[in-house]
Amino acid sequence: QVQLVESGGGLVQAGGSLRLACSASGRTFSTYAMGWFRQAPGRERQFVAAISMSGGSTYYADSVKGRFTISKDNAKNTEYLQMNSLKPEDTAVYYCAARNGLALLTRRDAYAYWGQGTQVTVSS
Repeated sequence: QVQLVESGGGLVQAGGSLRLACSASGRTFSTYAMGWFRQAPGRERQFVAAISMSGGSTYYADSVKGRFTISKDNAKNTEYLQMNSLKPEDTAVYYCAARNGLALLTRRDAYAYWGQGTQVTVSS
């Protein structure tokens, strides 16, 4: 199985930026489509962003469109989520996910591999 580890979370002020990273062990990212999800306390885990296996296509939730950018570096087996103009409502545990496929997907159940999550807290 592929093991995913997130990093880069932390505490930032509203309007600030964070860059999350997700590193995979074992197989290279060239064989995976990737996604980011987040879950706030008392809320359902929600889709944030996804990227195709090649990295050529991306898709974002409306709530983060224009502020977040997903990317992947297949040579480094790493996925990134650049988060700009952060808002308090972005506060959540962020999870990276991977699936062995070509296309980006937004459904949680489409992803077989998940990281442990990294906390992002945005203060007012």
